[in-house]
Amino acid sequence: MILTNIETVPGKRIVEHYGLVSGNTVRAKHVGRDIVAGLKNIVGGELKGYTELLDEARNESISRMVAQAEALGANAVVNIRFSTSAVSQGAAELYVYGTAVRVE
Repeated sequence: MILTNIETVPGKRIVEHYGLVSGNTVRAKHVGRDIVAGLKNIVGGELKGYTELLDEARNESISRMVAQAEALGANAVVNIRFSTSAVSQGAAELYVYGTAVRVE
């Protein structure tokens, strides 16, 4: 599966358009990560626990979008975008979407 954030795949021609595909996940903060984040706010530095959480959420969302595209018969997803939103206090959604196509 070819994934890109541009509207076409360089060197390829879009021969079939399947429409919008998406994937999402909602993740909650972890108490242990919050404690470490609080300490990091004092001394500064990367919040590695949250970086890992966002990486996991991004990978899960992309996997769900790819599965949806494959079910339609696509071999590429173009114009991919990410969005986040707060679902409740302490939980956020990561949403990814793009256009499923078949390229040659």
